[in-house]
Amino acid sequence: MDGDESREGGVGTGTPAVRRPKAAELIATRIRHMIASGELAAGDWLPTEPQLMTRFEVSRPTLREAFRLLEGDSLIRVRRGPPGGAQVQVPGPEAAAPVFGLLLTLSGTTLRDVYEARLVLEPPAARRLAEHGTERDHLALHEELGLAAAASTGREAFGLGTVRFHRRVVELSGNRTLAAVVAMLGEVMARHVAHAYRESRSPQDKMTERHHRVLQTYARLVALVTERRGDEAELLWLRHMRAAEPYMLGGAAGQTQVVDLLH
Repeated sequence: MDGDESREGGVGTGTPAVRRPKAAELIATRIRHMIASGELAAGDWLPTEPQLMTRFEVSRPTLREAFRLLEGDSLIRVRRGPPGGAQVQVPGPEAAAPVFGLLLTLSGTTLRDVYEARLVLEPPAARRLAEHGTERDHLALHEELGLAAAASTGREAFGLGTVRFHRRVVELSGNRTLAAVVAMLGEVMARHVAHAYRESRSPQDKMTERHHRVLQTYARLVALVTERRGDEAELLWLRHMRAAEPYMLGGAAGQTQVVDLLH
């Protein structure tokens, strides 16, 4: 399998040049498939370099190039030195956040765009969680409420806790595609929330009062979800997010471009 990439066709052949993948790319593709199919799970160690070199009939430099490709995908973590080795890891949505953020940046996306997307996606997820979530899912949301409450005395910590709670509602709804999209949007919002809380000049008593109101809404959502009242859960979450909109997008914040949050 070892060898450099080559091209077929091109000038004089009447057909476009076709790039043949490098051996390292082929190996990386094979290992990606093994991870995606479940043959390799998170935490598993890949065979040793000599074993893989024999299996794929490649040199050590080619194998290590394949490892670099897989590291770039956040699919393995390579430990240098003895005992060393490559361990499988399954990336979360945050692994795609930098590329997603760049895409939003290049399109001139504003914070208001991001928030409006969340308004479309998150309330139906609350309904889905209420109607289809398991008791274990509902318990997990209750535990997340406890974490948010524990952070309520801090400014930035509570702000980031609210982002996690919103993300958890969608994760527990059971739709993985929706969870991945909201997680990436949440990364953008988390940066904004952290900055907003650091810059806030609101008196502590007013901030504490607002945190209390937010936690009351969260507790109400947990109750509706547990009671499987999907319609009410969706409506509550929509109203909550609409009510939070002035805090999130007040002043010029809504026109802040994503690029300004990525530095």
